[in-house]
Amino acid sequence: MSIFSPDCGFTRRNTVLLIGAATAAGMRPAAATAASMPPTTGTVFTADEKGGSISAIDIPSGRVRTVPLSIMPHNAQVAPDGRTILLVGMGMEAGHGAGGAGKLIVLDALDVTRPPRAEIAIGPHPAHVVTDPAGSRAFITDSTRNAVLVVDLAAGKVVREIPVGLYPHGLRPSPDGRELYVANMHSADVSVVEIATLAEVGRIGAGNVPVQVGFTPDGAQVFVSLNGENKVAIIDRARRQVVAKLTVGRNPVQVQATPDGRFVYVANQGTAASPDETVSVIDVARRKVVATIRTGRGAHGVTVSDDSRLVFVSNIVDSTVTAIDTQALRKIASYKVGAGPNGISYRAIP
Repeated sequence: MSIFSPDCGFTRRNTVLLIGAATAAGMRPAAATAASMPPTTGTVFTADEKGGSISAIDIPSGRVRTVPLSIMPHNAQVAPDGRTILLVGMGMEAGHGAGGAGKLIVLDALDVTRPPRAEIAIGPHPAHVVTDPAGSRAFITDSTRNAVLVVDLAAGKVVREIPVGLYPHGLRPSPDGRELYVANMHSADVSVVEIATLAEVGRIGAGNVPVQVGFTPDGAQVFVSLNGENKVAIIDRARRQVVAKLTVGRNPVQVQATPDGRFVYVANQGTAASPDETVSVIDVARRKVVATIRTGRGAHGVTVSDDSRLVFVSNIVDSTVTAIDTQALRKIASYKVGAGPNGISYRAIP
């Protein structure tokens, strides 16, 4: 499943004090940093694929709780209600990348230690999951079936398969809730799926190995990571065509715009033999890379706080999450999470 094989700031004293409290609660502290965190609240979740777990980072305290799951989760997504988190991956019995049953797990985002609300059979090769605006349906890419699976969450089952391009991986809904854009790795294009009709209504040539898409908040532009080109393509949504390509770091994976619409952050993962450890920062208005920030080895997932002040990046090789201050454009904290974190999602305090 990993793209490697395509198939708060604490002083040292604060960290020492936190270790005792965290150990008693079954949690780990964030790594020590000299910087102080901006006053952002909320929780960041990681899908720890190699560890078969989910990690929850409490931003104000920096405490991390890691909870085992019955799957090797590749992706995690907080639902619109802010109280639910969805994860997809292969069952533990299958072995990493060995095929077998895929699952969608639904957890309580307020307390991930509670038993799952649901475990829904899907598959056979789930990659990413998002929901519709109401949070009643989940959309999951299945790379083996070349389809987007539609799951009725109340019924707990797959109710539709939408054919798309070859080996679909990342997908995201448009801000207006009307469309899904799906990155098809093996057919070098992006599928446009109409949510009302649950049908593919367009296909846009993007470039070599598109992995994930990210909308600007106004929905006018879509940024696509091209893992095979070390570039990001920019799609004009109204015209449904690529209007620019920007060179970023090696083998980019996830892309995410800040809610204020000013920047797009791109995680550059590199390869298994030679991991990258950077994030490229794109100025949306100028269509230009304006900064490259060192994170951790195997930078993969990106999520952004609702106030646009913090970006969080999952680092597969280091099994960490990096926090970036978007105003200073620098790394300000690092958190140890479960092994091999891939997908990452932010939840604000309701």
